[in-house]
Amino acid sequence: MVRIFGILAGIGFVIVLLWSLLWGAIAFIQEPPQPTAEHEFHKHPRDAQLPSAGLLGKYDNQQLQRGFQVYKEVCAACHGLKYVAFRDLEALGYSEPEVKAIADQWPIESPSVNPETGEAATRKNIPADHFPSPYPNEVAARAANNNALPPDLSLITKARHDGANYVYSLLTGYREPEAELLRKFPDSKPGEGLHHNPYFANLNIAMPAPIVSEGQVSYLDGTRPTVDQMSKDVAAFLAWTAEPKLQQRKAAGLGAVLFILAFCFLAYGAYRNVWRDKAH
Repeated sequence: MVRIFGILAGIGFVIVLLWSLLWGAIAFIQEPPQPTAEHEFHKHPRDAQLPSAGLLGKYDNQQLQRGFQVYKEVCAACHGLKYVAFRDLEALGYSEPEVKAIADQWPIESPSVNPETGEAATRKNIPADHFPSPYPNEVAARAANNNALPPDLSLITKARHDGANYVYSLLTGYREPEAELLRKFPDSKPGEGLHHNPYFANLNIAMPAPIVSEGQVSYLDGTRPTVDQMSKDVAAFLAWTAEPKLQQRKAAGLGAVLFILAFCFLAYGAYRNVWRDKAH
């Protein structure tokens, strides 16, 4: 009897499921989803063609140093790098004295406590410190940016689809809304404090274009600082902050693949040797 009730209950569940599926399909056919501005006009990131891309790609330290310079002079006023320490910059080719100077001269000091009064204070950065946030807390960050919260950039290329290509495309993607977009979706016009960018998820972003003209940053190595070049360099730098061990990981992966191939060859040779006189 229990088995019969179980079978009947199962049949009932299947009928309900099929009924729901059928009515869902009918509703979808009768009232299909309405097109949205984001679906029709959002653009996929362009290929920045960074040296680190691809199976055998690796970082270009000169480009990373240029990217750090762009971050320092353009991005650091609003965005932090809380998972990156000053001493990590030695991996980019900076010497220990240079790293100490960068930390000491960084315009935002690290939070501390006055040992005499116990009150909150700040102190000069040292190489062991992580890059300090430009704002003391989220409330202050929103208050300074029209209630928009500037994200920390340490892992931004991991947090966004197509990582470095997204950052590069976003920085070079600011423009006026297309006439067709405004005709089909009048409500998509950027509101007060917003800026149109087809590479951003909902097309309108609170951050104004940070890189607006050639020569905004004067590169120390003499590279021509075009908007495209500066955007590409800072995208490469942020790819490094998110994955500083990229080259070691790729080398380990390649070594593992070669080992597996060699092992398979040896295993096949052993198989042929063991079973060479056996009919199988």
